[in-house]
Amino acid sequence: MLIVSGANGKLGRGVVEQLLKRIPAEQIGVSVRDVSQAQDLKERGVRVRHGDFAQAESLMNAFEGASQVLLVSTGILGSAGIRQHQTAIDTAKNSGAKRVLYTSHMGSSSTSYFPPMVHHAATEELLKESGMHHTSLRNGFYASSLVGLIGDAIKTGELIVPEDGPVAWTAHSDLTQATAVILTEKNWDGPSPNLTASEAIDMEGVAAMVSDIVGRPIYRKVVTDEAYRAYLTAQGFPEIRIAITLGLFHASRNGDFAQTSNALADLIGRPPLTLRDFLKESLAL
Repeated sequence: MLIVSGANGKLGRGVVEQLLKRIPAEQIGVSVRDVSQAQDLKERGVRVRHGDFAQAESLMNAFEGASQVLLVSTGILGSAGIRQHQTAIDTAKNSGAKRVLYTSHMGSSSTSYFPPMVHHAATEELLKESGMHHTSLRNGFYASSLVGLIGDAIKTGELIVPEDGPVAWTAHSDLTQATAVILTEKNWDGPSPNLTASEAIDMEGVAAMVSDIVGRPIYRKVVTDEAYRAYLTAQGFPEIRIAITLGLFHASRNGDFAQTSNALADLIGRPPLTLRDFLKESLAL
């Protein structure tokens, strides 16, 4: 049985939907914190069980009978998040699963300026230390994150951001399809190739795209990191989110998210969704 954690989230649910196109529902199980939100999956024949990364007992039940477990990152940073990932990995091993797959990131690095990348790198180390067969899915940077960075630029005509670098913005829909293929057809050990869209685009390019889509000028305004911090603070963003966002721009300036690969296209059998098409679909105009 293939077990997908976090199946009430965007990525986990998308993977389950893709698996349902490839294998019988009775071969799929999900681990979710709120089983009521996964009732529709249960009605379609998927095994739905409560599982919480902070509660090993619940995970043992959720992972019962697993051949492979997909661990979707909790997004909780720092020691608390790492402890939860350690619990999930240990429980997957104790349940008898033969392989663990983890939703990592193309920029995974213990020295990254972007805190989530340090978190991913630490989890990849836990997977190595577990002794289990494992695959770290080096996902491209989620394009959905870009919508928040664009913010009010469509209304104001100004995309206010610090100096940046190209990013391989990648759609969830493509990554979920690729993950389903990997779960059912591949036995990669260690980090996967970078699973990215075919192009890396900086914020100058994003502003030009948005301008074309909305039919009016959107200008990129480059500000210092300090000025951007003040800009976000004035909008009421909490300090932790400001620090993470500034870290994203610092890491992109280092080129951490600029590399692209054909691996995603090869897995899904078609070109990945372009950023332009993603923005056309995603921006509320």
